[in-house]
Amino acid sequence: MDKHSFMRAATKLTALLLVSLPGFAQNLTATIEQKATALQPKLVEWRRYLHQHPELSNREFKTAEYVAAHLKSLGLEVQTGVAKTGIVAILKGGKPGPVIALRADMDALPVQERVDIPFKSTVTADYLGQTVPVMHACGHDSHMAMLMGAAEVLASMKKDLPGTVKFFFQPAEEGPPGTEEGGAPLMVKEGVMDNPKVDVVFGFHIQSDIEVGKFEYKPGAFMASSDWFTIKVKGKQSHGSQPWKGIDPIVVSTEIISTLQTIVSRQSELTKGPVVITVGKFHSGVRNNIIPEEALLEGTIRTLDSKMQQETHDRIRKVATTVADAMGAVAEVSIDTKTLVTYNDPELVKMMVPSLEAAAGKDNVSAREWMTGSEDFSYFTTKAPTFFLFIGGRPKGTERQKAPPHHTPDFFIDDSRLDVGVKGFCQLVFDYARLKSGAGVQNPGKK
Repeated sequence: MDKHSFMRAATKLTALLLVSLPGFAQNLTATIEQKATALQPKLVEWRRYLHQHPELSNREFKTAEYVAAHLKSLGLEVQTGVAKTGIVAILKGGKPGPVIALRADMDALPVQERVDIPFKSTVTADYLGQTVPVMHACGHDSHMAMLMGAAEVLASMKKDLPGTVKFFFQPAEEGPPGTEEGGAPLMVKEGVMDNPKVDVVFGFHIQSDIEVGKFEYKPGAFMASSDWFTIKVKGKQSHGSQPWKGIDPIVVSTEIISTLQTIVSRQSELTKGPVVITVGKFHSGVRNNIIPEEALLEGTIRTLDSKMQQETHDRIRKVATTVADAMGAVAEVSIDTKTLVTYNDPELVKMMVPSLEAAAGKDNVSAREWMTGSEDFSYFTTKAPTFFLFIGGRPKGTERQKAPPHHTPDFFIDDSRLDVGVKGFCQLVFDYARLKSGAGVQNPGKK
């Protein structure tokens, strides 16, 4: 080993030994606590501004300008226009260490806000040729505020920071409009996980039904894959008074819809993971006394196991085509995968739960069951280990079951403890750098 290589190795070892000392860890947590708490008024200000000025997927132009201006003011290396409107900002620490990515999503939804708050959204925008109301009805405004705060705290602690932090502000998590590309798949495609190569990715999602200031997590499969399917049923048009002269695609389609549910109830191994098949759209016909020629079904598939996901696809194709054939019709099936299973590496989760407890308090961190909602955060898992979890936004003293659901006009978040998210991000960054073994955590995306 030459002199320079030896010095680099010695510097890295010294840094790792330093951050492993109990006294350093206690002081670190206290420093993060103090800085994040002091930021709380700014977190609320940022979140409420973003809430009042929402933008739809792949159209987050002003949102990106607002976020990028803050990141540049911190002295970070900031790249804009990533995956159309996204941002990647880089903070290089003062000590050697891993490359850690933190992610927040930026887009809002075509939902009319009904909650009476001073910063209520009155924004409208074009969505696929229609003018629609726009609202942050899933909490992405909170995600951005927490990550902006984490960037500020970590930048202020740069000299003690081991390694590099990459901040991903991702557009189009709700799905790009029409046939456009977007979201996490496009960010990964454009190389955000490289140069420098990311070792691990952390992300939070605020939940309206979890009490404010609390974290909930699950090792392994956490959130479902999401596939959208279309079934086109071709029959034979006839007069409504003479169905025997035609092949009714509406009757065929209703039989397909009913039989699809036997995939869940009789063909899927539900002890391994849940399966949901939902037909959300059924269109056919133009007049009450005409049996139409075609019917169109559209729906979604949710699974929590990649093998079961593929099996479900195959079974849907078989059910639709064979039922249609048995009734004299023809069915064409197309399936488009929108997200993968969001998978939390169990070893990584076990390693990092104490960091969440340091940030929020041990009583405020708990394991939970999986859920059938989906997240395109799952695409980052194809390149590195990930840990994605929930943070609470339900006001204290309110009942969980009465919390307004996400994606609805009444969606509401208590933003009084966004500092907990900032603390969580910062604690995860410092602790992962301290605890990461030389071999690292194995990549679950390759399982």
